[in-house]
This record gives sequence, structure tokens and C-alpha cells, in this order.
Amino acid sequence: MRNQKKLLLEQLDRKLQVFKESEKVIIPEKGWIYSIRTALNMTLEQLGTRINMTKQGVKKIEEREATGAITLKSLKEAGNALNMKFVYGFVPKDQTLENLVDYKALELSKKIVLRTSNNMKLENQGNSDEQISKAIKELANEIKREMRRSLWD
Repeated sequence: MRNQKKLLLEQLDRKLQVFKESEKVIIPEKGWIYSIRTALNMTLEQLGTRINMTKQGVKKIEEREATGAITLKSLKEAGNALNMKFVYGFVPKDQTLENLVDYKALELSKKIVLRTSNNMKLENQGNSDEQISKAIKELANEIKREMRRSLWD
């Protein structure tokens, strides 16, 4: 990876790290807005007044959140009305963005090297498993260094 791209990945990984624990959070079935509002013993009408909408409008927001059809703007507004700060982020499935790039580079390099290796076998110029493994690792490192866009094809 080029130094600038590598640095960017490392910086983003550090920023995303704070969200790691959030993947353990269980989202309430009826959504956060409904759960917090009812825990505070706040009526739909009271929350509506704070957001400047009708109680039916608040009900629709709660329903949209529960179904995943709500906008970030609505979540932020509801959070403010509940005296809460709305935050969002992403948690890399492979722990870090760098791990994701490693995985994708290895996957792509295997595809390329094995395709070439199969062509060479057809021409009776096959390589040993050790040579193939080495070629895969070397190509994966080159792909990571160059941060090829083909990683995401």
C-alpha cells in the first residue's frame, strides 16, 4: 500500500475502533426512540411538541425506525428532542479495514495466480504448490501496496 493510503486506513481504523463495542448492543424491537420515550414516561404528543410535529408524525417516525426506513436526519432530530446525542458508525466485520484489504488482496491474487497456473499446466509448464503459494503472497503484497481498485470488482 502506498504510504498515504496506508496512513488513511490506519487513521480510519482508529476512528472506527470506538464503535467496536457497539456491535454487541441489542437494538430494541420497537426502536430506540420508542424505548427511550416510554422509559422517560414521555407521551407521543410531548415528543411531538419538542420536534415540532403531531403525535401521529412521531408515531410514524417510531415505526420507520423500527422497520429501518428512517433517515439519519430524523434520528438526529429525535435524539435532540430526547436530549440525547445521535451517533452512527461502521464496525468492520474483519476487525479492521486493513484486515479487509489483506483478505481481498489475497483473494484477488489467488484468482490471478491460479488462473495463470492452470494455463501453464495446460502447456506442461506447471509450478509446484510452493511456487504458487509464494507467487500468491507476493502478488497480494503488491496489490495491497498499490491499493488496486480491482480489489472491489
